[in-house]
Amino acid sequence: MSNKNSISYRQVGDYLIPNLIIPPEEASITLGKWGMMRKSYLEKHKKVLFTTLLTQGKLYQHCAEIENQAQDMFDVLIEQMKEAEGVTEQLKEENQLEWVCRMGNIEQRAREVVCAELIYN
Repeated sequence: MSNKNSISYRQVGDYLIPNLIIPPEEASITLGKWGMMRKSYLEKHKKVLFTTLLTQGKLYQHCAEIENQAQDMFDVLIEQMKEAEGVTEQLKEENQLEWVCRMGNIEQRAREVVCAELIYN
């Protein structure tokens, strides 16, 4: 009787390495910038969580959820900061350089918040 969650191993030198196969439903998930950043962070700094999610076949699903949450948070933060700081379409028409500088600043701050709250948490 075969168990769906059983893991097979291969011997490499003196070590047994698990044969990890990404389930088809995981393999079909495409990650964007935020999801890839989360995956990279887990792989480098949260190795136990990364390995657990990977062996359970939930790594890409987790990263895709973070991707969606991060993009939503980023979009909301941008709009809130634009409104609070008076960065409007009128400013864009009157002084494009000022608008570009202020939008760049807002986007950078929003990225930092998203990374602190979702990606690196």
